[in-house]
Amino acid sequence: MKKKYSVFFFYFFLFLYLEIINRILMFNKSLDKDFFVVLLFSLSLSCFFTFLTKLFKGKTSKILHCIFTILITAFYLYNFLYYSLFSTPFSIRDIELVSNALGFYEIALHLIQTDFLSILLFLVPFFLYLLSFKQFHYEKSKWYKKVGIGISTIVFYLLSLLSLNIDKNRLYSPYNLYYNIDSITTSTEVLGVFTSQRLGFKRALFGFEEKILKEEEEIVEEPLEYNKIDFDFDQLIASETDAGTKQVYEYIKNKKATEKNEYTGMYDGKNLIFILAEGFNAIAVDEARTPTLYKLIHDGFYFTNYYSPEFLSTTGGEFQAMTGLIPTQEILSIWRNKHPDISYAIGNSFKREGYNTFSFHDWRYTYYSRHITMPTLGFDNYTACLNGLEKKMNCSWLPSDVDMINVSFDTYAKNTPFVTYYITVSGHAPYNFGSNMAIRNKEIVNSLPYSNPVKAYLATQYELEKALTILLEKLEQAGILEDTVLVLTGDHYPYTLTEDQVNEISTYPRDEMVEVNHSNLIIWNPQNEFKEIDKVASQIDVLPTILNLFGIEYDSRMFIGNDIFSKEPGLAIFASRSWRSDEGTYFINKGFEGNAVSEEYINQINARIANSFTISKLLLEKNIYAKLEKETGDT
Repeated sequence: MKKKYSVFFFYFFLFLYLEIINRILMFNKSLDKDFFVVLLFSLSLSCFFTFLTKLFKGKTSKILHCIFTILITAFYLYNFLYYSLFSTPFSIRDIELVSNALGFYEIALHLIQTDFLSILLFLVPFFLYLLSFKQFHYEKSKWYKKVGIGISTIVFYLLSLLSLNIDKNRLYSPYNLYYNIDSITTSTEVLGVFTSQRLGFKRALFGFEEKILKEEEEIVEEPLEYNKIDFDFDQLIASETDAGTKQVYEYIKNKKATEKNEYTGMYDGKNLIFILAEGFNAIAVDEARTPTLYKLIHDGFYFTNYYSPEFLSTTGGEFQAMTGLIPTQEILSIWRNKHPDISYAIGNSFKREGYNTFSFHDWRYTYYSRHITMPTLGFDNYTACLNGLEKKMNCSWLPSDVDMINVSFDTYAKNTPFVTYYITVSGHAPYNFGSNMAIRNKEIVNSLPYSNPVKAYLATQYELEKALTILLEKLEQAGILEDTVLVLTGDHYPYTLTEDQVNEISTYPRDEMVEVNHSNLIIWNPQNEFKEIDKVASQIDVLPTILNLFGIEYDSRMFIGNDIFSKEPGLAIFASRSWRSDEGTYFINKGFEGNAVSEEYINQINARIANSFTISKLLLEKNIYAKLEKETGDT
């Protein structure tokens, strides 16, 4: 008689193998002391699924074993593919984001093709199961054995919880990620996929309140003027009953505001055109091939250390640039579904100054729920495909940014002062010569010494170059070029290109966590004098910088980002909670690289970043902007 295999040991192998593969492929991380916690949780899960399988015998038990094996494998594989696409693990809070992004079947197909070998690795346990499923023991266990398995599930689970206390004082320790900090990326890296997803599901159902960490207060001499509003926070705190709202008031009250500076109000009264450019990155720019982009980047303000951190695709980049806050799945869900007041969002801020607000997108108007989010940003006149733009231009995939500029310009050009927001789409993935934008501009890149995906990417970005050239010509013809400021940032780096493909054209080697996000920021007016800014900055700094440049009153303490021209040290925050400062780079999985700094410096920035995620959520969840508007009498 052939020896029967243990269902329990198979489940244990399945969970352990998939957790290890995820760690290696997602975080380039092997086994460490935190993996002990993952191992114990895997033992508990293995007992639990063994218990469910052994409730029955024979054919029913065999069917359950097969179903569980398929579901567990699919669960881990889906999480990995989601991470490959969005640079963050899946969260139950963001089903809508998945349906939006994967609505492009080309991207889904590209993802499967580029990650084919990784997918095969995930399927190894399932193939082993198929080869040996007849050898498993499926006889119904006696009642005391089932009780024993049930008790083992509980014992291993309790041991898992006890193990969380090891090194519990570390900021991103297993203990803090399990009980105190809501970070799906860091939690997946430390606690494992299954435990993190279980916690995420629980928090989505029952809510989760993060506490604001104590940051060391910096003693500074008072400058003449701050970008802040004098709210009576002592009175607000005393009269507030909600603990989360009190936390925010305390935080804002104690936070250092940024000072006004020599650039405050330099664009007072001018028009603003803000462009969120799909997939735009510094690697797209070349003085000969893209002269307009090169001119806008290098004439006037030249930002050498600017980053466009990839948070949940385009919608995450948009949220950062428009609000100055950090996006997470939960924060974006609040933005889309709960209609929060965001009084300092770019459209709202300019509208209070008497500006006319317009926004345009050359794809579906409901994409990423923009028909809901545009009003929260303050854009009353939002036109996109299927709510008006399709009557003026060809909206079939991929639409042309050139066409969008041509058909929209007259809508706002005579309605000065205006703030116009463009969301481009011509630079969208996948990057191959099946894309009509890549085909349209193929001659521009045909002779370049790069791989086809890189050449196709550059070809799609050339459509942006043409659109900007036409926009500048139209502004000049309308006589409003000198009275208009052009701001452009990418939504994210071209994340369907591999690290090697990005480095084909990068002027320096880029890693896949931080430097791959290094990009360009354009803040341009023809009257600008050249100034190079080496300070580290990112998308969350764009809005407070613009408000300061236009002399619009705002409270800098209510942003996560800062005015780039302020004296506040530079900091770029990434979805993994890695960061880049003026002193160097902190990688969440391997530590700090750069100038000699103290451990206290690193801990302080880590605490600040943890608070940045928490405050971004609470500002929207507790509707803080609306409450403070009520205090000042603003509407």
